[in-house]
Amino acid sequence: MSVSRARSIPIFTPLAKAVKRDVNLVFYIIVILLTALVLAVKTWGLVALTMAALPLVPVMFAIFVWISFPKGV
Repeated sequence: MSVSRARSIPIFTPLAKAVKRDVNLVFYIIVILLTALVLAVKTWGLVALTMAALPLVPVMFAIFVWISFPKGV
């Protein structure tokens, strides 16, 4: 997602500005998201883990297609 597109989404606007000022904020966001995932798994069990992994299926499919292309072409 480009920065200009991120600015048009109200949720990402403060995050995009903050990351522009301080790159370490990305690591804080990762820690917060992982903590939320751990608390969700503790509360709802494996269902929360499955729901968190479900959006990654198309991402992993795209990565597998991308790494399968030969470099010479």
